[in-house]
Amino acid sequence: MSRSDTLRFRHNQALLVAAVVAFFGALPLAAARWYLLPVLLVPLLLGGWAWRAGTDVTAQGLCLRALAGQYRIHWDQIVELGADPTGRAVARLTGGQTVPLPAVRRDDLPRLVAVTERPEPGSADQSTQ
Repeated sequence: MSRSDTLRFRHNQALLVAAVVAFFGALPLAAARWYLLPVLLVPLLLGGWAWRAGTDVTAQGLCLRALAGQYRIHWDQIVELGADPTGRAVARLTGGQTVPLPAVRRDDLPRLVAVTERPEPGSADQSTQ
């Protein structure tokens, strides 16, 4: 499957800008004492997470990406797509688990469902009856 067949949801890129600003802001502190050098890891990890974390949607299923690792869910494992009370999108799986979809909001669900390449209920040809 090509990259053009994948719908990508990512967090706001302002987080990445904030991580860069925090990194340069922490440089004087980290340079003051050698034992403060690990302070630079916080903005680096935040920037890496902002760059990578999110949800990729293909015709085969979902790929939930985090800072380290990813989790694939095929469409046949998903019973329902919905939103929690805070407006974040969630997927309910066949086993009853509810999985939050990173960077996907309630308003994004129609675009997410459109990628599944499944006909909508009631859209079958009625002339064959």
